[in-house]
Amino acid sequence: MQIPLADRLRPREISQMVGQKHLLGEGMAMSNIIASGVIPNMIFYGPSGIGKTTLARIIAAKTDRRLYKLNGTTAGTSDIKTIISELDMMDNLNGALLYLDEIQYLNKKQQQSLLEFIENGQITLIASTTENPYFYIYNAILSRSTIFEFKPISAEETKPAIVRAFGFLRDEKNAEIDYSDEIVDYIAYACGGDVRKAVNAVELCFLATMPADGRYVITLDTAQQVTQRSSMRYDRDGDRHYDILSAFQKSLRGSDENAALHYLAELILAGDLPSICRRLMVCACEDMGLAYPNGIAIIKSCIDAALMVGLPEARIPLADAVILLCTAPKSNSGIMAIDAAIADIKKGKTGDVPQHLKDNHYGGAKKMGRGLTYKYAHDYPDHYVEQQYLPDEIKDAVYYEFGDNKTEQAAKAYRDKIKNR
Repeated sequence: MQIPLADRLRPREISQMVGQKHLLGEGMAMSNIIASGVIPNMIFYGPSGIGKTTLARIIAAKTDRRLYKLNGTTAGTSDIKTIISELDMMDNLNGALLYLDEIQYLNKKQQQSLLEFIENGQITLIASTTENPYFYIYNAILSRSTIFEFKPISAEETKPAIVRAFGFLRDEKNAEIDYSDEIVDYIAYACGGDVRKAVNAVELCFLATMPADGRYVITLDTAQQVTQRSSMRYDRDGDRHYDILSAFQKSLRGSDENAALHYLAELILAGDLPSICRRLMVCACEDMGLAYPNGIAIIKSCIDAALMVGLPEARIPLADAVILLCTAPKSNSGIMAIDAAIADIKKGKTGDVPQHLKDNHYGGAKKMGRGLTYKYAHDYPDHYVEQQYLPDEIKDAVYYEFGDNKTEQAAKAYRDKIKNR
């Protein structure tokens, strides 16, 4: 069976790893822990292909511990019991290190079966997950473990691994391999910080190239054909999904059209049209709001057009909506007002509807004194008349404050004029 190049080339020393300088750099916590030889139970959290499994193997080798490896997608309780039954064997004198990949797929009972053994030190657990551990791993495991977040690896950090992979193949195959910096750049950016994919892409480039006069000349066209488009990490149920949406909405609110267009492009390439439309409509009402109320209707029209034509053409009205939202004046006075009113009601600050506002469209209403003194606003100049509308208990409550934008200040000036008439 052919072992993938990424596994044949897997680093055996921390110095050979790329990225994760915040963990593995000189003087960083993880480096010091490994150097001490006293390894705590740990959870590695981060995207795939960035070194979590590699680091676990290096730790096992450095601390002279037997490494057991299970994957949460396939492991069952019987697999855990098998490991536990072997803990007293001679080659486990230094304790066993269990690397549990994708731990979030184990149920609560399976995770809890490890507790006794990680507490007494017979098993050192290193669990990895691509999902937020605070959402998917049970508290009993979390409280006994230290969480280390692995960061996505940049394209620049990936390049040395690609060059090393070409060199490894050259030595392994005893062949001349020609490639350009442009090919290294393309693979690094196309694989989106997934070192495993980048290294395996190097092997695919080699396998897809026919030698000429004993030389393998790798072309950009070959690299483009064999490299999967994976520069965007996106999972509709994972952290990345919500992080992109959060950044998208905050960029709209912050009037940064370039950032908003970037995140829009990611969402479009992921085909997530419903999330785009929902966030645009929310921002139109929440962040642009009364500063440009007509803009809400325009954004709605752009969304309708996008849903009508579908992707990829939908990108055009969506881009229009994004740019309009970013360049429009902003006001959150609407959401602040309704949230203040909701907060009062939740605190019990409410009361009976004033008698003159109560429904009187039924027999006997007048006998009950309902609606008798109500003043019809349209009967008065400027269609306004002073009267109490809030319950007595909160009659002086103020929820809406006019924003400092041109539109709301014009409305305020009109309001002040007719009130002071």
